Amino acid sequence: MSRRIKRMNPKPREQDERKEARQYQVRGAKKAGPRPGGKPGGKPLRFAGERSERRPPKVEAERAAPAKPVEALLPTKVQTVTVTADENNMRVDRFLEARFPGLSFSHIQRVVRKGELRVDGKRVDSKDRLEEGQSVRIPPLKLDAPKVVGELSEAAQKTLKALKEMTIYEDDDVLVLNKPAGLAVQGGSGMTRHIDQMLEVMRDAKGQKPRLVHRIDRETSGCLLIAKTRFAASHLTGAFRSRSARKVYWALVPGLPKPKQGRISTFLAKEESEDDTIMRIAQHGDEGASHAVTYYAVVETAGNKLTWVSLKPVTGRTHQLRAHMAHIGHPIVGDPKYFNIENWQLPGGLQNRLHLLARRIVIPHPRGGVIDATAPLPPHMQQSWNLLGLDASRFDPIENAPEE
Repeated sequence: MSRRIKRMNPKPREQDERKEARQYQVRGAKKAGPRPGGKPGGKPLRFAGERSERRPPKVEAERAAPAKPVEALLPTKVQTVTVTADENNMRVDRFLEARFPGLSFSHIQRVVRKGELRVDGKRVDSKDRLEEGQSVRIPPLKLDAPKVVGELSEAAQKTLKALKEMTIYEDDDVLVLNKPAGLAVQGGSGMTRHIDQMLEVMRDAKGQKPRLVHRIDRETSGCLLIAKTRFAASHLTGAFRSRSARKVYWALVPGLPKPKQGRISTFLAKEESEDDTIMRIAQHGDEGASHAVTYYAVVETAGNKLTWVSLKPVTGRTHQLRAHMAHIGHPIVGDPKYFNIENWQLPGGLQNRLHLLARRIVIPHPRGGVIDATAPLPPHMQQSWNLLGLDASRFDPIENAPEE
């Protein structure tokens, strides 16, 4: 098992064609603390590659009016429809769910599996993506009874209030939540409450609910991006696929990583057991192994015992940051899966909970401009920062990590 750590060597600045995309920013009305390395109310720090020369005056990004939703008709006979611009790059199952909100998941899977649904005359898989202008043959469908949109129950109102309290940024297309540690993003075995289930209370009159476009671990707190429209979901998932989304995480680890700034590059493979899933360091060519790259930078130390590190994942593998920090000998404090230092004692006053925060997300907005959201330290990490004398307003050197 090999280990590769390289000192960061920022790439040359990007060419002029990237400037326009950075001239605008979309910021939420609610701000949760200062930007990493910035002063309260000050300008956000730039990621590597962004030009520091004089910029044109900021103007508000133009927002095109959202496309009118497609009416959900009862398909009692075979019909053929054309994929619209808003539906471009949408998965087949999401396309059917969007066109016919009352359609059950099992029914969608059945008509696709049997080949009753055809795209340009060919069979498809439910996960295949559609292109604008394609012809989709839709068989007769059995719709479930649509939910009546009316007053929310008392429980639903509490859920909606909880979501509003988590909100860092919101507009007609996008929602950014500050997910608390301990709350899962999606359901699992024995899971009764999670973000995806909570979003049910935000269904619109057409039966559409906001969609998850990425995930963070249950015990990780911080920025979680949600698409409120099909149009936004398509563009945001595309941004994650093309690695246009930039994410910064903060963590507390034992010891002092050397070098103080570096790049971790390994292959990761999933190992699943009856009760657990863990990522192991793998070799190139191993079954199920995927390449994973993380940049890290030391922000501040507390003596020689604990270090605050900032992390920028280039890829988005399961448990990537947790597995990578354990791999270089500095597992994240409070990690029940990957903390592997024997006889290590947690300093008094610190809670034995995962010290990992999805601090910041920067991603192109589907209708122009940039979403730039920052989450504050969760209570257990804020307590640790206070006890260790760490200053959350310090400059974050991960800003200088290359874009890869």
